[in-house]
Amino acid sequence: MWGIVPAAGRGSRIQPLAFSKELLPVGSRTEGGIERPCAVSEYLVERMVCGGADRICFVISPGKSDIMEYFGASYGSTPIVYVVQEQPVGLCDAVFAARPIVDCNAPVVVGLPDTVWFPEDGLAELPNDVLSFLLFPVERPEFFDAVVLDQDQVREIQVKQPHPDSNWIWGAFKMPGDVFEELRQLWLVRNRTDEYFGTLVNAYLAQGGKAAAVKAGQAYVDVGTLHGYRAAISLLEDIRGKSPSDSGIAAALPHMRRDNNSLAHEVRT
Repeated sequence: MWGIVPAAGRGSRIQPLAFSKELLPVGSRTEGGIERPCAVSEYLVERMVCGGADRICFVISPGKSDIMEYFGASYGSTPIVYVVQEQPVGLCDAVFAARPIVDCNAPVVVGLPDTVWFPEDGLAELPNDVLSFLLFPVERPEFFDAVVLDQDQVREIQVKQPHPDSNWIWGAFKMPGDVFEELRQLWLVRNRTDEYFGTLVNAYLAQGGKAAAVKAGQAYVDVGTLHGYRAAISLLEDIRGKSPSDSGIAAALPHMRRDNNSLAHEVRT
């Protein structure tokens, strides 16, 4: 399974930085008894591997060679490749830039590299045979892509609408390789006008496509703002101080949700 990491964005909400926003240190990890800072994008890569990805593709812009220098050719035993997106013109363009690398016979999973979420194994809950979304509850869904369901089937994705009909947002998604290619072809037919993945999925559903959703997410923080950065640090500290069980994650949610009210005042770029 391929894990696609769209990392070509400018990160204007948290600038100025002297490095790519995906390398922002958030928390730490211990290796060989030595504690070191952890780049925010490592959390996504770790979750992709935990969810079954055995190959990772970073989509970067021409000026983000520091990501290549940081991760190198692998994450542990998982190989990493890199694709260049010439201009940061939206998530759809970034995701489909990986098409020359991605094998259409293999499932694909996509997440956002400036987020921290729990549980770590949430992607394992998603099926391999249909487009599916990992959902998280938030208090301010109007700043995200809210997912409206008919039971466990996606009816509509409401992209940053003022008054969405759901407080569940997608944090990552998975699809079979043939659906990846079908969505890419639809995006091309629509003249690459879909910046957000949600609008493309709505068009896919309108022509008879199917998408499922799993409400397995428990905590979700967008680290693309200073408020989000603080919320992520607080969430990680709370969880580190508790048992890594579901109850420990749930106990940390109030901190995350309070900060989420302020971190989402700026639109993702």
